[in-house]
Amino acid sequence: MKMRVTKAVRAGRRAVLVMAMAATVTAPVFAQQTVEDSQAPAANLDLPQNLQIFGKVDPNIRKPTAIVNDVVITGTDVDQRVNLVVALNGYKLQPEELDKLKLGILRQLIDETLEIQEAKAHDVTVDQTQIDNAFARVSRNFNKSPDEMRTFLRQNGSSERSIRRQIEGEMAWQRLLARRVQVNISDEEVQAVIKRMEDAKGSEEYHISEIYMSAVTNRDQVYAGMQGLIDQMRKGTPFGYLARTYSEATTKATDGDLGWIQAGMLPTELSDAVTHMQVGQVAGPIEIPGGYSILFLQDRRTVLGADPRDAKLSLRQLTLKFPAGTTKTQAETMAANFAKTTSAIKGCGDVANAAKTLNAEVVDNDSVRIRDLPAALADIILKMQIGEATPPFGSAEDGIRSLVLCGRDDPKVASVPSAEAISQQLENERVNLRANRMLRDLRRDALIEYR
Repeated sequence: MKMRVTKAVRAGRRAVLVMAMAATVTAPVFAQQTVEDSQAPAANLDLPQNLQIFGKVDPNIRKPTAIVNDVVITGTDVDQRVNLVVALNGYKLQPEELDKLKLGILRQLIDETLEIQEAKAHDVTVDQTQIDNAFARVSRNFNKSPDEMRTFLRQNGSSERSIRRQIEGEMAWQRLLARRVQVNISDEEVQAVIKRMEDAKGSEEYHISEIYMSAVTNRDQVYAGMQGLIDQMRKGTPFGYLARTYSEATTKATDGDLGWIQAGMLPTELSDAVTHMQVGQVAGPIEIPGGYSILFLQDRRTVLGADPRDAKLSLRQLTLKFPAGTTKTQAETMAANFAKTTSAIKGCGDVANAAKTLNAEVVDNDSVRIRDLPAALADIILKMQIGEATPPFGSAEDGIRSLVLCGRDDPKVASVPSAEAISQQLENERVNLRANRMLRDLRRDALIEYR
């Protein structure tokens, strides 16, 4: 039996909150924790059903700093990382949410400290030149020079030191894994994956994110808490932030992202839900053995098939802005006239005349994929013919718009990924599992004092 022997080069343990620098994150294809991670530990502990708590626990006391094996994580370290995450993601958080984010950031800093310490214990170091280069790449990712990035960080209550610490932790951990973790992928395993893909040709795959919370004796409380998370989403809190903060699944490290999976790979309750969901929809809380899940359907596609949502479009957009001081009645009148005029457009060659009549702006785009559009628009355009215009959409602040479909290039039938690509995917998944185990062992052996 031939074996593909590769050194682990990707950590993938958690999503980098602020950068796409060195680690490639590969989400595991499990909808919730494995038995090893969820139910088994509780059973092994032999916990009594009716227990009595001795002593007082005050949930309002939050300890913001820690000493990890004699290395101090200060309140300033936590605040600067929190400010960094909030600034780069544009979060608008309530005070209680900010407190929870701080606790999550503290856990992340503890993990980073453990990783750096373990790497140094095995003579794995990252020199300053490499960190400088990585910081420059991060700055470019945000369309800034290193000096502009430093200024941005200071203005938002963070610092260059916070990013550099994260860079060091990620790079040191990856190099340690590359030295200590060796993954063997056989040709038979790769061929088995190829066969499964060919057998599944024509079936649907779903790109799903999940928030999972266990519930054994407190099901009503957990259900109510997850309803609260859905309410936060309705108010604009990102799904990924809530998954990273509250989910108990291992995928919390990647904002709850499960990657592309088939419905049959999910528990029955989740499989039934996802097959009836629309792209962009959130469903839940869904009761499953051991707890509840909330699902977010990011996308869907046909396995090894020509997916209409991959079609590339040529669009012309008409935009009508409302002048300052426009009353609600005036805006409604203008919107009605806009809808009447755009509905009468006879192909893209007529857009200029309509724009002149409406005094609207025209913008062309010849490289938009249907799946990159907002879900509501994508569903409309999938059913449109060349030359048709969408119904008006927009807001009082941004004005109203309409898209005219000028052309559509349908996608080709997808081919099976190469053996090397599949081997790399399998390697990443196994490295992720080993990395998680290593980090659990480090936490278990660490001396951590909270202040």
